[in-house]
Parts: sequence; C-alpha cells; structure tokens
Amino acid sequence: MDKDNLSVVLHSTGDLRLEQRPIPEPGPNEVLLQMHSVGICGSDVHFWQHGRIGDYVVKNPMVLGHEASGRVVKVGSEVKHLKPGDRVAIEPGVPREVDEFFKTGHYNLSPSVFFCATPPDDGSLCRYYKHSASFCYKLPDNVTFEEGALVEPLSVGIHACRRGGVTLGSTVLICGAGPIGLVSLLAAKAMGAAQVVISDLSEKRLEMAKELGADFSVTVQREDSSRDLAKKVESLLGEQPHVAIECTGVEASAQVAIYATRPAGVIVLVGMGSETATVPLLTATFKELDIRGIFRYCNTWPVAIAMLASKKVNVKPLVTHRFPLEQAVQAFETSRQGLGVKVMLKCDKNDQNP
Repeated sequence: MDKDNLSVVLHSTGDLRLEQRPIPEPGPNEVLLQMHSVGICGSDVHFWQHGRIGDYVVKNPMVLGHEASGRVVKVGSEVKHLKPGDRVAIEPGVPREVDEFFKTGHYNLSPSVFFCATPPDDGSLCRYYKHSASFCYKLPDNVTFEEGALVEPLSVGIHACRRGGVTLGSTVLICGAGPIGLVSLLAAKAMGAAQVVISDLSEKRLEMAKELGADFSVTVQREDSSRDLAKKVESLLGEQPHVAIECTGVEASAQVAIYATRPAGVIVLVGMGSETATVPLLTATFKELDIRGIFRYCNTWPVAIAMLASKKVNVKPLVTHRFPLEQAVQAFETSRQGLGVKVMLKCDKNDQNP
C-alpha cells in the first residue's frame, strides 16, 4: 500500500482543494478501505457553493463524498464478517450511540449520528478511508463498484417508497426527474407500482425517465398552475395517484402533489427547499392526505444490493460522466452545471473501471 491518500477537501464556500492526508488506521470495529467509486451528490455541490445546508455549516476543512464503494485492505481486531479484498458498498450514516432511535430502527434520526461529508464529519472522497465495519456491505460478484456507490441514492428512493407505502398496484406521481426522482422511479417500479408518472422542466431528464420505466411524463412549464398540472397527471393516469413523491423542494411542486394525490393518499417530501412554504393545507385536510417527510434512509442497504444483484433494478444508465480523482474540481463543475445525471469519481488510480 502506497502513501498516496489524495483527498477532496472543502475549506470554505467555493474553496475546493485536492490535498494529501494521512492514511487512517482502523479501530477494532472498523475497516480501512481503498476507495474505488464515489458519486457526487447535490449536497456535496451545495456545501461547495454555499458552505452550508440548513443548520449544517462548514466551519473547518471537510472531505466531501458519501456515495461510495471500495475494497477492504485492513480490518480491525474485532471485525469478523469482512476480510481484505472484499468489495463493499458503504452506508455513510453510522449511529454513535444506542439511543431510542437506534433501538426502534430509526437510527438515521439519532441526533448524534455520524454522517460522511456532513459537518463536522469527513466524507469518503479520497484514496483511503476508514469506516464502521457494520455499515460496510459486501457486494456480490455481479454488482459493480459503481452500482455499489449508487446504493446510496437508490436507498433514498427505497426509503421514500417505503414511507409512501408503495406496493403492488400503486399508482405514483414523482415530482422531479433529477437523480433522486429517477431512483425513486426505479424503486417504485421494483416495489410493484403499476403506473408511474414523472414531471420535470427538462425534456432530456424526462427522456431518461421514460427509458428507465416511467409510464408517463409531464413537461412542466413555469407558467403552469399547480391545479392544471395536477389535472394533467390525473388525465394521464386515468385516476389520481395513490402516492406522490416530491423530489424537487420547490413550493409549486409540493402544491401539485397535494392537488394531484387521491383522497386518503400519501405525499412523501424528499426534496429540500425553503424552510417554509405556502401549500394548500385545507385541500390536504379535506382529502385526509398523509404528508410524510424523510431524512436520508435506514435499513436499506441489503434490499438495495439484492435489487441490483437480481437485476430487478438497473442504475447503470444514471452514470453519465466519469473523472479520475485528480480531476475532482472539473467533475464538481460538471455536476454543478447539471450537464449530466450522476458524475462518478474514480479513486483507485490503478482501476478506473466501472
């Protein structure tokens, strides 16, 4: 193992640097990973451009990246289920304590949870990274490193669909055809949704959504009213959807979700927008809608890996750009400009394959 631990470090708003950092030593319950593939998430770009997301503020230099996979190179003394050479997908959120949220299976909601690339915790966009062994999941031979990295965004879609109660025969509206809208589409279809309609401003993104299995698409015009868009959704489906998954964080999109969803349906809020928004709550009240939030995910990695291994879900088309780690700044700029869907950084200089 060489001493090269090139890392992508955010120092402050707009100040993204490539730096050498020491290779960490794993603790008793940790593993040291040689990173292979790390996707750039919208949150990584947001921290770079704005220095904060809500209450999470970049105050000290922080390694970015949390959509990740790699190969085990060293295991801690207490680790029994992994060995050097194992290929793994990394769940970035690790509970620090056994609190009430951990005990009830909602460890993602623990106030003290460690989460890669969320201040003050460093992420995994580097050559070598150590992580809790319990939150590293072995990849089957037929699942690539890139698919392993995409388990993270796919998990958001799985968690959203679970929160929405998507099941056999469900009709689903997905607002937004960005990466999270697309993985929500994939998850909904895999979980039995009969028909899915997806909306977006971008025709290009909607084309990809159709390729990934969307039954219908709605091209949003900025002058469209929320009520009119809701009527378009109902017209396409022939009924109002059981579930709406809002992935944009845009106020008008949340309004569409409320107007469009059938009485006694469920709306899942995934996209992060303004802290406050104007929405038709009376409509939600009269329709007895359940409005549910999500915060990341929990208990999703095994099912996501099983979906990929069985080929029930194909995330490969989501990767539109690849860059070696040395070109991280260019990769981030590509992602910021929205030139692709998922930009993937390749961290192993001796293996740039998917």
